[in-house]
Amino acid sequence: MKKSNKIAVASGVGAVTVAGVSSAALPTAAAGAFTTLSTDVLALVDLAWGAAVPIVVAFIILRMFKRAASSAT
Repeated sequence: MKKSNKIAVASGVGAVTVAGVSSAALPTAAAGAFTTLSTDVLALVDLAWGAAVPIVVAFIILRMFKRAASSAT
């Protein structure tokens, strides 16, 4: 076998090994951690919406006030 063929075969075997390892099932502790993390992230998103809506409304009102003030002068 040529050296380039040996390298190709070795890299192919390595790729199959990595693919087999990456498709293995997650341990229960990792699955639980991901579930907890997703719950916490969703709670933070809910908090962010509670703050984002009043800020956006305030910017809209400020822009309307600026337009009214500039047209009055």
